[in-house]
Amino acid sequence: MAILSVSISATIPNSHISRSNVSLKTSFLSNPLVNLRFFAAPNIKKNGMVVRMNYEAGVGVMGTKLGMMSFFEPNGKVVPVTVVGFKEGNIVTQVKTEATDGYNAVQVGYRRVRDRKLTKPEMGHLQKAGAIPMRHLQEFRLVSVDGFEANQRLVFDDLFKEGDLVDVAGTTIGKGFQGGIKRHHFKRGLMTHGSKSHRALGSIGAGTTPGHVYKGKKMPGRMGGTKRKIRKLKIVKVDNDLNVVMIKGAVPGKPGNLLRITPAKIVGKNIPKN
Repeated sequence: MAILSVSISATIPNSHISRSNVSLKTSFLSNPLVNLRFFAAPNIKKNGMVVRMNYEAGVGVMGTKLGMMSFFEPNGKVVPVTVVGFKEGNIVTQVKTEATDGYNAVQVGYRRVRDRKLTKPEMGHLQKAGAIPMRHLQEFRLVSVDGFEANQRLVFDDLFKEGDLVDVAGTTIGKGFQGGIKRHHFKRGLMTHGSKSHRALGSIGAGTTPGHVYKGKKMPGRMGGTKRKIRKLKIVKVDNDLNVVMIKGAVPGKPGNLLRITPAKIVGKNIPKN
């Protein structure tokens, strides 16, 4: 069964949802239908209830994409890998619990910066945890946060081993405003034989009926610069001397981009079967 991982925070009126779990179905990624279970948070706001979803398979870390290269395995096979480096950081800045925040999560900071690069509220938040000034703060929602404490340093080698599968999330390379051929892989018209349609989009709908353009129509527009997650990538090599890790395949973004690495979600292993 395929597992869909989505991070959603929505506000739903009390009249539309009960305190029990809500099960929705979708078919836009896989077949058969994937069950999405929304877990209602215990805290109720004024005009509604906050609904949160999706636990991580385990705490993860943040890294910096350095580039791609070829890695030769002992048997001589060439594997394309992405090299991910780690700057100073990956320190626990806050531990959230059901009692204090309504859910269990670990907030992690990454990439040390100068004090003047942060605002006073940001500096106060980090000083409360006794952590160094860091640029990025991300949360990993977990079933249990036992064993985590503020200012705890997360070491990649302690969390992941060679051969493990991970999910890598990042921001894709921005391409700017692009046409239908580049953005949606449309086919162009003939360039000769009197053709008047080359790279133009063409018809976008009937005029009289329905008399408007349907929502979601594939048209030219902004391409790239969005969050993407690549699932179940294999860790090929962990180099503690260079403080880098080599992950098989490509990951989102260009060299220098921030990456979020978490344990891959595998049904029957770290995700319970429905």
